[in-house]
Amino acid sequence: MTKAEIIQFWKDSSDKDFQTMLHLYDSGDFMWSLFMGHLVVEKLLKAYYISKKDENYPYSHNLLRIAESAGMDLNDEQQTDFSTITGFNLNARYDDYKQSFSKKCTPEFTSIWLEKVKVQRIWIKSQL
Repeated sequence: MTKAEIIQFWKDSSDKDFQTMLHLYDSGDFMWSLFMGHLVVEKLLKAYYISKKDENYPYSHNLLRIAESAGMDLNDEQQTDFSTITGFNLNARYDDYKQSFSKKCTPEFTSIWLEKVKVQRIWIKSQL
């Protein structure tokens, strides 16, 4: 795949995950909606990384690390948001963490963080 094709792949995959995130929220599955929100941002950051570097992206789910490795100029709010959204990555978490996190995922909490995901999504796309 060419560099442009790889970038487009990550953008398309992020867009699909964005729709899944919205469907999960609408169905009341708030924890997994936030997990998908993490993937939305992660995939766009990987697209950004590839657009700026002539090397493969870091094999990490840490959004702040990926952004900083790509040389993104982040303000304090973005740094905080990326750090918090990284915590929504549930793949390798133990069940007790998932259970604890699930209790935090009220409709209000989830709505606030999905809005932040949307803002970051628009901003990262504007950088590509």
